Formats: sequence, structure tokens, C-alpha cells
Amino acid sequence: MKKILLLHNEYKEKGGEDIAVENEITLLESKYNLRVLKFNNFIEKPYKQFISFLTLSNNQSNKLIKENIESFSPDIIYIHNTWFKISLGVFKLLNTYKIPVFIKLHNFRYSCTKSFFFKNHIDSNDFCPACGIENKRRIFNKYFPNSYFKSFAMINYGIKFFKIITSCQFNLIVLTEFHKEYLEYLKIPKEIVNVYPNYINVDSAYQEPKNEEKYLIYAGRISAEKGVEELIKSFLDAQLPDVQLKIVGDGPFRDYLMKIYKQDNINFLGYQDNKRVLELISSSNGVITCTKLYEGQPTLLCEASLLGVPSIFPKNGGISEFFPGDYEYSYDMNIKNDLTEKLIKFYKNIDRYEEIGNINKNFVRKKLEKNKLISKFENIVGI
Repeated sequence: MKKILLLHNEYKEKGGEDIAVENEITLLESKYNLRVLKFNNFIEKPYKQFISFLTLSNNQSNKLIKENIESFSPDIIYIHNTWFKISLGVFKLLNTYKIPVFIKLHNFRYSCTKSFFFKNHIDSNDFCPACGIENKRRIFNKYFPNSYFKSFAMINYGIKFFKIITSCQFNLIVLTEFHKEYLEYLKIPKEIVNVYPNYINVDSAYQEPKNEEKYLIYAGRISAEKGVEELIKSFLDAQLPDVQLKIVGDGPFRDYLMKIYKQDNINFLGYQDNKRVLELISSSNGVITCTKLYEGQPTLLCEASLLGVPSIFPKNGGISEFFPGDYEYSYDMNIKNDLTEKLIKFYKNIDRYEEIGNINKNFVRKKLEKNKLISKFENIVGI
């Protein structure tokens, strides 16, 4: 049985990328001898971490990784997030071994932190489609709004990481063809970039009996870059009788939106665990999003499809790759009222929502089928 050493630095607040890594671990364990090293960003000795920030290398992490490479002798090394405990010194370490290394890019934020100058981050856009930061007059690329030090550390890290992924020394894995094309635009040869979506356990998809309540659901971070306010406005403009919009999640815009939009048909449900979110999705008419970002793989929308529930989403990034071609309920954010018109059309043809949901279900089941993904992974890594 071939051996894989998987490295991942968990986020301080567990998010979609951490869940995606957990799912992929489950998938790979069914085929390979998999050893997983997870790191967290809890700081025990700040002075040592400060040194790591400056040197972009963590001796403690490198020692542990080195010990596992030599005791386990993996056929490949598979890296997910490295910020910040794993750090970037790991790549210098890995170059001392003749072991293929694959880096999976779950998002586009490497593009946000490749320069200390804000103008190189935002370009000429109104906001950054990778992280959502708005275009403001500033010189320094203050990535973390509340901290110059963290921003400096992150950008210093990001500049080096960008050089690493563009050096062509390592193989890259992305979630969508859109992301692959984005990397080609950055002059990264397509030969080292592989498309491999995240695995979702379709067998565990929860199916809640339908009820007569009519509602759409948004679940996720409530923030400016996620377009939640634009979503609410479009929903209200559609004037859908007896239809509710349920908003699940938390974020910096939640309190503001709750004060502004007190209508009876707008319900803020706060944080809910994943099981409850799946229950709400399953008994809904559809899932809706208005994200302004280049999303990687839309986990929420894929889960909805696996539950046979339709989605309404923007033609943004690689989202459309997880739906049938010419999907009738995707909309163009640059066309005024397009989302509102799609909402009206959706409820005008509400008797078709189960049909559309089943079409989506069959499409994503085929795309994310377990054996198909294992076969694709084998072809990518060559083992």
C-alpha cells in the first residue's frame, strides 16, 4: 500500500477548508497508508513564534516533519494550509528529499498578500475578489484591519509563499478549472497545475422530510464580501408572497443587518451546527448566495445538491462548474436586478424545484463520486 504524508495547519476558527481536509483524509484512508500531521496556531511561547514570523521558518515544526518523513518514508507529501505554525521553512526542508510534493490551494488569498503595497492587492477593482477587502486610499497593504503587525507578518509570509508556488518546484492542486486558468494568467505552467475537487461524503447527506413552509436559506459568514445585504435587498424587491429568507451564520455585518431589516419574512438564525444546517437546507425550497468572491468549491451548494435542493448563485469564479451547463438559476451580478428576476422566476415555477434539485443531485454525485475521485487522485500523484 502506497504511503502519503499529509500536512495541514488548522485555522484558529474551524472553517470550510478544515472540514474539506477532514473529508479528504477519510477518502484517502480508504486507499492509502495515510499519516496525517495537523498543526494549530495556539501560541505557547510568544518569543519563539516571533522568531518564526521573522525567519518564516519554525524549527519545532520542521523537526517533527523531518522525524515523520524519515520514520514513515512516504511516497508523496501532500500539503494543505501552512499558515502559520508549519511555516515556509518546510519547503526548504522538503527540497532535501527526493519525494514528490503536492500543494493544494483552497483559495486565492496568495494573490492578496504578494505585495506590501495596497495598489498591487486591489489593482483597479472596487474590491478584492479573493478576500473581499474594499478599495480605499492607502499605501500599505493592511491585510488585517486591526493589526499592522499581523498584516506585516502575513504579507512577508505571502510574498515568500507566492514565490514558492510560482517557482515550479512543486506540483499544485486546485479545485476548479477557473482556478487553473487564473494560475496560468500568473504565468504558472499548466503542466504543474491539477484540478481536483474536495470530497463530500454523499452517503451521509441528511434528508429531512419536506414541509409546507416556503423559504430560501443562506448559510455562511455574514459580511460585506459575502453580499448578504445585496441578497436581502434583492429578496425584498422580488416581493414573494408567503416566502421567508432564513439567514444562518454570524459575522461583522449581522448586528447591523438585524437592525436595518426587521421584516417578518427575514429571519436571522445565528450560528447553527452542520447537522442543523443540513436539516434546514433539506426542508427548504432552495439555497441562495450572493458572494462577491472567487469561491473555490461551494461546499454549501454541493451539500444542497446532494440533498436534492436547488441553488441560486452568481456566475462567479468556479461555482458554475459544480452545476449542469446553462443552469437556469445562476445570475450575473453585473446585470441590475438579475438576482431579483431569478427569484421571481424560481417561485413562478416552484412546482419544478424538486425536478431541478434532482438534476443537480445527479450531476454533483457523478462529479464527486468516491471511486472517481480516488482514480483521479491516483492519476495526479502517480501512485
